[in-house]
Amino acid sequence: MKRFYQKNEEVLSYLIFGGLTTLVNIIVFFLFDSVLGIQYLIANAISIGVSILFAFFTNKKFVFKSETETVNAWLKEFLLFCSFRLISAGFDMLSMWLLIGGLHLEANLAKLATQLIVVLLNYFFSKWFIFK
Repeated sequence: MKRFYQKNEEVLSYLIFGGLTTLVNIIVFFLFDSVLGIQYLIANAISIGVSILFAFFTNKKFVFKSETETVNAWLKEFLLFCSFRLISAGFDMLSMWLLIGGLHLEANLAKLATQLIVVLLNYFFSKWFIFK
């Protein structure tokens, strides 16, 4: 079991912290949409912003173990991370608009559905373009 973990540590860590990021995203969306009654696209944008910040710090430290020695290197990594996350955020927003506005799915169910693809996109972007 230890050998399996060592061999797959990065993927397993990403699944854990990606899962936590997704949970943050869904909880913040639920709070703003269902509890506070904020329009679903605004609630979605807020939840994406919060989860991007959470994901950056957890992915940098615990998943990809990226160490930056200068402020400029850290800032470059942060901006690159946010840029790629905005691509997946665009997918998230468009999916929510289509699923809720077009297909009239329940908002929280639509949010869960979009997160499955978003997690995969974000891992690919982080692994190959940001924390290489």
